[in-house]
Amino acid sequence: MTERMNLGALAGEAYRAMAGLDAYVTHSTLPKPLLELVRLRASQINGCVYCVDAHSSDARAAGESDARLHAVAVWQEAPFFTEQERAALAFTEAATRLSTQDITDEVWERAAVCFTEAELAALVVAVATINAWNRMGVATRMTPASYKP
Repeated sequence: MTERMNLGALAGEAYRAMAGLDAYVTHSTLPKPLLELVRLRASQINGCVYCVDAHSSDARAAGESDARLHAVAVWQEAPFFTEQERAALAFTEAATRLSTQDITDEVWERAAVCFTEAELAALVVAVATINAWNRMGVATRMTPASYKP
């Protein structure tokens, strides 16, 4: 698999706009470890190797354990996650899989119980943003930063 293009170099203005969305989410009151779990889970679902690599590395650098990182793909069965993290991961999955399912009232309410309204708004933006990044990464076959040929 080879990278198709350097979208950042060719569409720098779009990249800066996406970075603005990331900055909004990063400066929200959502816990930073939770944001990385959300970004990682959406990236796993979308098959974005670049983003899986980046967000698992970012989460590990922020102190996330290998056990929790390995369990993100099976979070529903794993004992490692808080109710807030479970609500965020359920929302992430529903919002990422819009073509096959809806964000049900149950999923929304579960998240609404665990987050303030402002945090829930930030979660919506976080999931939308990582999904956009994933689509760019998959379309251009971005090479993971950790890959050393």
